[in-house]
Amino acid sequence: MQNVQSKVVLITGASSGIGEATARLLAKNGAKVVLGARRTDRLESIVQEIRQAGGQAAYQKLDVVDAEQVKAFVQFAKHTFGQVDVLFNNAGIMPLSPMNALKTDEWDRIIDINIKGVLNGIGAVLPVMERQGRGQIINTASTGAYAVGPSCGVYCASKYAVWAISEGLRQECNNIRVTVLSPGVTTTELGHDITDKAAAELVGQLRTMSLNVESVANAALYAISQPDDVETSEIVIRSVSSFGHAF
Repeated sequence: MQNVQSKVVLITGASSGIGEATARLLAKNGAKVVLGARRTDRLESIVQEIRQAGGQAAYQKLDVVDAEQVKAFVQFAKHTFGQVDVLFNNAGIMPLSPMNALKTDEWDRIIDINIKGVLNGIGAVLPVMERQGRGQIINTASTGAYAVGPSCGVYCASKYAVWAISEGLRQECNNIRVTVLSPGVTTTELGHDITDKAAAELVGQLRTMSLNVESVANAALYAISQPDDVETSEIVIRSVSSFGHAF
């Protein structure tokens, strides 16, 4: 696809779900993809399959909470493919629970991964892109950045923070494109770590009208494929069957 061919795209949270689907789709369209996640066995398998299909891909173990690991991930991509064109800040978690459950350890993990992880990605890639005078940062938010439901308060707050961080960055950057990608409920592993029974049942109900990961990957492809002087600032994507629902 135009303006995707040969671009070097870094993807966090790439071992499954939206990250994996986007890596496969971008590679199919000629991008050089660099996958990062904690599950290296999954990354190795995905990269091997992409290469067997004729694509270019590499991977490195990555925990987005560790700022030094994120910097190393960016340097690995630059060393492997010579440049860094796009960072897809996609890693995130969704352990929903009501506030009075006081799952403060889960609150901390949401903040560390969903907010600090995004900031770590921006902090690692921004100096490289500023030196290049070009680049694109795509941050995965959620329809939860625009609406709040019961048991979703902390998660939605983290996704609103992603939106706010992205909008602030967009206003500061002249040559770096910034995109917020906000999917509605999508069929992924997100939420597999929900420990509250009622919250888990809520997510199960919502997933009866969810997007598939390929639809979200297509939205990322669209944002990247636009001409370099065109910034797709925000994409909100929902399943048609979610009519009447906030998510």
